Amino acid sequence: MERTAEIGASVVIKGDVTAREDIVISGRVEGTVSVEEFSVTVRPGANLEADIDARAVIVGGEIAGTLTAAESIELQRTARVQGEIVAAVLRLDDGAVFNGKAQTTKPRAASKLQLAS
Repeated sequence: MERTAEIGASVVIKGDVTAREDIVISGRVEGTVSVEEFSVTVRPGANLEADIDARAVIVGGEIAGTLTAAESIELQRTARVQGEIVAAVLRLDDGAVFNGKAQTTKPRAASKLQLAS
């Protein structure tokens, strides 16, 4: 069952957000957002002063902070990001604004189980 949590446009969160499902943010977050194995979508109009750690991040709003993704980060044309970006894949649409430092990494390999002999 695929689930998505949503932080609405009128919601303001000051503190840490953690989840075990995808998150869509339309409001304001000041703190951290951690959903390591899931994705975070920041909609146009959303405003974050937060660090994000996720599998994938899609940004349409404004963020000041560090974005870390195991797979990819996408900055849509309405995105305004100030800070640091670390991901295996980085996509910037025409019109996206990014001020800061970007680092591409190797995708995290799936852990392999080995039988003990």
